[in-house]
Amino acid sequence: METTDISRELHLTVANEDYLECMVRLEQEGAQGEGIRSVDIAQQLEVSKASVNKAVTVLKEQGLVEQSHYGKVVLTDAGRDLGRAVWYRHRLIRTFLIQELGVPFERADAEACMMEHALSEDTMQRWLGYLEQQGIVVGEE
Repeated sequence: METTDISRELHLTVANEDYLECMVRLEQEGAQGEGIRSVDIAQQLEVSKASVNKAVTVLKEQGLVEQSHYGKVVLTDAGRDLGRAVWYRHRLIRTFLIQELGVPFERADAEACMMEHALSEDTMQRWLGYLEQQGIVVGEE
């Protein structure tokens, strides 16, 4: 999935992508399809519940999540696809930084988060393809 292009089309910010990535991670940890509590998103991202509510409003407007009044947040198929793509990039870059460059996990994780958003779609696709050809493989987390 071309996350950068889709994010630009939808006017998503880096933070919006981080929320989707977080929701995918939480969904994978819990029961899929039951939704994600806003408080869990806030804890995971270390932000206020008000910030989560603001982000959810934006993501709802873009058709990436659904939420009934004060209910759990549910990713749409498009939101899940975009979140999974961002999470995949994150894991692949982090794995490269750790395995190939010896960067400690905490720093590799933080820097992968920055890098997953910063590169153009073309550069990211080329790099991901190269890493995959080199046998850099990420597992599910």
